Amino acid sequence: MLHHQSVLAETLDLAYDAQGSGPTYLLLHGGAGPASMAGLAAALAQRGRVILPTHPGFEGQPRPGWLHSIPALATAYLALLEQLDLREVVVVGNSVGGWLAAELGLRASPRLAALVLLNAVGLDPTTASGPIADPMALPPAARAAAVFHDPARYAQAPATAEAAATMAANQAALRAYAGTPFMHDPALRTQLPELRLPTLVLWGASDCLVTPAYGRQFAELIPQVRFELVNAAGHMPQIEQLDDVLEQIRQFQESR
Repeated sequence: MLHHQSVLAETLDLAYDAQGSGPTYLLLHGGAGPASMAGLAAALAQRGRVILPTHPGFEGQPRPGWLHSIPALATAYLALLEQLDLREVVVVGNSVGGWLAAELGLRASPRLAALVLLNAVGLDPTTASGPIADPMALPPAARAAAVFHDPARYAQAPATAEAAATMAANQAALRAYAGTPFMHDPALRTQLPELRLPTLVLWGASDCLVTPAYGRQFAELIPQVRFELVNAAGHMPQIEQLDDVLEQIRQFQESR
């Protein structure tokens, strides 16, 4: 059951799932929606409290017209942490959720303890890293191959017309937040060296949307960082290699 919290002088309703108890994790999904983080949420709930929001505009949640950027969404989630009085929070974000996690970290909130970035976007691409690919511009089979190391096992096409409509609405919301310029902020490259939180950057080695070279460039800009490749995983390593991701997070937290 989703919980709801009104933030920013009651101008925005945020929906979130909450489970577990103990040290707090804030999980931020990418364009695939909150279901893409559900397995990780359930596993982390065995060791702590997990808050998994659904970004406004996703899964039928309302998105006010003024909420149309990653910085604005970061402000909303900082307000959620304040409202729920959460402290020592580890923020875990995948894809655009990783960019959002980095943006939260750059706000230097005393409520945050560390970041885990899973195949994050947000950084302007270079010739060496290759472009940020647009999965929705690819045919379904090519999209699945770009996203997953093992698409035959993990890729799932919408099973109903309703599911297809939800997917389209999710993508529209994603583009409202990060469509122009596509999935990056040109200023982030100069901002990341100011990030002062311990950060774990995990990258699926088979990601064809944002390459491991892109991930290394991302990590090299962060002062307190650990970078690890996740083998046999694409853009969502928390789905294809959940146990490996959990172990990497455990080791990272023990080393802080």
